[in-house]
Amino acid sequence: MVRSALLMVVLTACLVAGLLFYFQWRGGASVVGGDGRSLQPRDLYLQAYLAANADELELPAGTGFTPAPFTIAPGETADTIAANLAAAGLLNNSELFLNYLRYNGLDAQLEAGEYIVDPQQTIPQIATALTTAVVREATLRFVEGWRLEQMADYLADNPTANIDASQFLAIAQRQAAFDLAPYTFLADLPATTTLEGFLFPDTYRVPLDADAVYLVDLMLRTFDRRVTADMRQGYQTQGLTIHQAVTLAAIVEREAVVASERPVIAGVFYNRLAQGMRLEADPTVQYPLGYQPESDSWWKSPLWLVDLELDSPYNTYRYAGLPPGPIANPSLSSLEAVAFPAETPFIFFVADCQAAVPGSHAFSVTYEEHLANVQRCR
Repeated sequence: MVRSALLMVVLTACLVAGLLFYFQWRGGASVVGGDGRSLQPRDLYLQAYLAANADELELPAGTGFTPAPFTIAPGETADTIAANLAAAGLLNNSELFLNYLRYNGLDAQLEAGEYIVDPQQTIPQIATALTTAVVREATLRFVEGWRLEQMADYLADNPTANIDASQFLAIAQRQAAFDLAPYTFLADLPATTTLEGFLFPDTYRVPLDADAVYLVDLMLRTFDRRVTADMRQGYQTQGLTIHQAVTLAAIVEREAVVASERPVIAGVFYNRLAQGMRLEADPTVQYPLGYQPESDSWWKSPLWLVDLELDSPYNTYRYAGLPPGPIANPSLSSLEAVAFPAETPFIFFVADCQAAVPGSHAFSVTYEEHLANVQRCR
């Protein structure tokens, strides 16, 4: 009887203490410990609660076995998130989940976004995961030397990005409204010229809800960042505007196969311009010829002699100087080659069929040497 009475006293005391802590927590009061440190009754209550449910915290939080997508909308509270997890079968004990969040200060750190939640994870694992949203993105890889139409074709064949290819092409060809004022490097762009050459080819990660305006802006800002002040000074030193420099860089891009030859090829073209010679670059004929249905290509190859007679201002076999604008979107290395060309005496070059490195060219100073190099590969 005595033992039973003592047990009842202990249990009653514990109950009273627990209720005291609970009501102090609700009222915002604090408790002073033996060391004089202020303790929050809420923390003491949550600590005791979590200790009593420690085993469940190590068990799977949900009943399912398959990870499922889960969305936290902006402004959702921890209570709403817990209810949504429970409704999706990803959480069995909402109260335990919420108390774990509150005790660890995670209830205010849950982040809006998209998640994949595994119901076989524990409550602590899910709670931590929901503080870092997974941004749903698409990866786009634009190849150096592509023309605008090829970029649009790529977007049309890449539905993951959800970017309207026709809208992208309309903006790039300046057939749709797009404010160019923020991009000072385009200040000298002729009104009738497209954005060809300035949509920097690179690998981009874009949000799934990105549109064509977002992508064009991103590509233009990347161009502005990657084309350095030293490169722009190099263009000025060569007597070129940025638009003219990009025009030449696009030709270098389409002519060069081996990266190390790009400064040399740029030097050859500068030599031809200085001597009043025509550039006579095949890509400037391929560009106005456009799409070739028989080969499903935007770049006709091989070219025939009749092709070289095409009457187009882009055709550098017929017209001296630079074409009206870029014929493609050049890589950084081609843009650098035009800024810092190799000092070379060469005037001519042709594909070298006997080169150890595939895609290399044979360079020459005189036309006779050039003809010999051509004949060697026939």
